[in-house]
Amino acid sequence: MSIEMATVVLFGLFILLMVIGQPLVFALGSSAVVGTYFLWGPDALHLAAIRAYSAANNFVLMAIPPFIFMGCMLERAGIAQGLYDLMHKWLGGIPGGLAVGTILVCGIFAAMVGVSGAATVTMALVALPSMLKYGYNKHLSVGVIAAGGALGVLMPPSVLFIVLALYTNTSVGQLFMGGAAASLVLMVLFIGYSLIICRLRPADGPAVPRAERASWPERIRALKAVGLPIVLISVVLGSLLMGAATPSEAAAVGAAGAMLCALVKGTLNRRNVVDAALTTLRLSAMVMWIVFAANMFTALYTAIGAEDLVRSALSIMPGGEWGVIISMQLVWIIMGCLFDPLGIMILTAPLFFPIVTSMGFDPIWFGVLFVVNMEMAFLTPPFGFNLFYLRSVAPPNISMLDIYRAVLPFVGLQLLGLVLMMIFPELIMWLPKLMR
Repeated sequence: MSIEMATVVLFGLFILLMVIGQPLVFALGSSAVVGTYFLWGPDALHLAAIRAYSAANNFVLMAIPPFIFMGCMLERAGIAQGLYDLMHKWLGGIPGGLAVGTILVCGIFAAMVGVSGAATVTMALVALPSMLKYGYNKHLSVGVIAAGGALGVLMPPSVLFIVLALYTNTSVGQLFMGGAAASLVLMVLFIGYSLIICRLRPADGPAVPRAERASWPERIRALKAVGLPIVLISVVLGSLLMGAATPSEAAAVGAAGAMLCALVKGTLNRRNVVDAALTTLRLSAMVMWIVFAANMFTALYTAIGAEDLVRSALSIMPGGEWGVIISMQLVWIIMGCLFDPLGIMILTAPLFFPIVTSMGFDPIWFGVLFVVNMEMAFLTPPFGFNLFYLRSVAPPNISMLDIYRAVLPFVGLQLLGLVLMMIFPELIMWLPKLMR
């Protein structure tokens, strides 16, 4: 069977299984097993088990459960409410201040949890009622929460970066630092947009009434809310930046630090620990099974000549090397509207990264561009995850159409950020270079 026909059969079967409602892991794994059987016969099926066993023993994956546990514990510790109260007291008195504060809290919270869904749902519960209460435009309110929550997939300790390092043989620490730099770029764009909109249309983001603004002593006392998060983020990321800890060791420190934060906040109890552990088990098992299934699928597809096919297809793109890079971004943007980011990464990274590296581009820079694309995927209709997270907790007067309208300007800002990072690679690479 030719590689072209094999591509049609494999991806056709995968898409068919997804369309009929099979989970991603079953669609990928079943396609791999069926493809292996018909291409090489039953004697080759043991190769699928070998690939799954090899993936399970990769030390990089050891960092995923403790980072997820860290996020789950911090979510239950009430950190987000304290951070939002801080921003409310310091920024509420300026037009658009609550929107800016929400973005900043999302960035800090994302740096602690590493999961977009947790940041989005938590901030929707904490910040959305407050902004609507003070007369903020519902589209701006929903948009800043959706966009800020999506930073969880880009801001370290992002689970997506950990799995990406596994599939591309790159440094998790350098990817983390690149993600932190890219997050700062996007936060500046989101904050700038919010301030400009509220300056042009004051009714969209009015300042908190003078009578309800905090006094200076209240503002100073509120600063204690940022102490624990800053210390924890500094310890976890600082240990990686200085090379004092591996990702799995930093993750273990983060998990212990999250329990200490919960103890200080008075929320360390049996129920919260058990809930966090069960959530960690579910999310970790989901990630692991997807990794196993995707390992089998990509091994099969690579073995039958996928890299040569992709290289040939990209070589006819106009624009030379940059035409290839732009074409890959477009593929990711389109796939991001339809598929799960983890699945997109596992399907495309083993094919795209060798080509990009052979052209002389930095794989860390390219890896961060990929995750920026996946952050955009959390907002792009029709299947952006953050859209559905918001719908699940938004008040009845905010419809799904409202949410779609709210995120469109922020998708445009993410696209602008992606273009800027492509034109000016140093926007991403200045932090990773400190580790080299």
